[in-house]
Amino acid sequence: MSFIFAAVIDMTKEAAGSFEDTEIAFRYKSNAAIRKANFIFSVVNHPWMSALATGAVKLALSMRLPVEPIIRGTVFDLFCGGESIERTDRSVAHLGKYGVNTILDYSVEGEDSDADFDRVRDEIIRTIVKASSSKNIPFSVFKTTGLGSSDILGKLNDGQSLSGDEHASFERTKERVLAICSKAHDLGVPVLVDAEETWIQTPIDQLAYDMMARFNRTKAIVFNTYQLYRADGVDNLKKAHAAAAGNYHLGAKLVRGAYMEKERARAESMGYPSPIHVDKAATDAAFNTGLEFCVRHHDVIALMCGSHNEYSNHYLTQLMNQSKLDPGYKRIWFAQLYGMSDNISFVLADRGYNVAKYMPYGPVRSVMPYLLRRAAENTSVAGQSSRELMLIRKELKRRKAAGDA
Repeated sequence: MSFIFAAVIDMTKEAAGSFEDTEIAFRYKSNAAIRKANFIFSVVNHPWMSALATGAVKLALSMRLPVEPIIRGTVFDLFCGGESIERTDRSVAHLGKYGVNTILDYSVEGEDSDADFDRVRDEIIRTIVKASSSKNIPFSVFKTTGLGSSDILGKLNDGQSLSGDEHASFERTKERVLAICSKAHDLGVPVLVDAEETWIQTPIDQLAYDMMARFNRTKAIVFNTYQLYRADGVDNLKKAHAAAAGNYHLGAKLVRGAYMEKERARAESMGYPSPIHVDKAATDAAFNTGLEFCVRHHDVIALMCGSHNEYSNHYLTQLMNQSKLDPGYKRIWFAQLYGMSDNISFVLADRGYNVAKYMPYGPVRSVMPYLLRRAAENTSVAGQSSRELMLIRKELKRRKAAGDA
């Protein structure tokens, strides 16, 4: 790297202590809420207990047992904002009191018909309309597989020809994406296009870039998502910037990635090289390089840092400081999932940075795939649930010592 950020920023001590203020991190949680979080993360922190609990939930749901009230009062309450867009209002307003914004994430999965895809399109448009009238909802978001067939996306990704019916189906998918992005542009609400698996990602990227070329002429309305655990992640980001240069603004959401185990397993079973970096250190380096690149080009790239990594979030604040960008600089955002990494979200918001929580919502039974994936990810990501649990218990201890518990 040959620019200002090439200098190594020694943040070892500072980063380690940057997000330790649990009083700020959890002041939005009541004693009952933080005790509930302590219980749930205690379960998740033990793989065998987590596996037993999720297995029991899957069995109960398959048998149509009335377990929704139990789920609603535990993991759903911790990780989701409500069962409908209207029922998220209280949670959105509560976060807003502490300077933390919300991205409403309609998390119903597994739909696979035109009628279902149309319903998802209409619901995403509802989130855009909702955002346009709320000071606490700055973005909307969608997954392309919620709007069209993943099988067809896979064929396009591999360069296969589509049948007449498949071509017509994909045209309907494009129309749904266009309807969402057009509404986002008309109402001035930026919309994030989620990244998905590598074997369907190329046509998703192309749809995002087509929408950017159409709607990002004066500012970033459409954001594409870059998974930096991909070995080609940084190159993809740089190519997107080069293509946008002089034509439109690039909206870039950076994440490490959500499908590592699936990606590696598929690559091994099908006999092709894994598209994922060989280790976490390489992924971390790529993510931070991506942050550097976006900040260096902040005049034409609007950035959302979607990360639960404390070092990367702190690193971005240092990059902004080096570039003399105020914490509230409108083209840079930080984002974490609702119910996780509150020590990052609320501390950054307290310092004046732009912060948003991804807040899933939808009927309990319909969002169970999301909740089960959250449980699996917290169990599999080294140290994630342990870190959450340590901070929660630290706050419980602080409140007890202060006589507040």
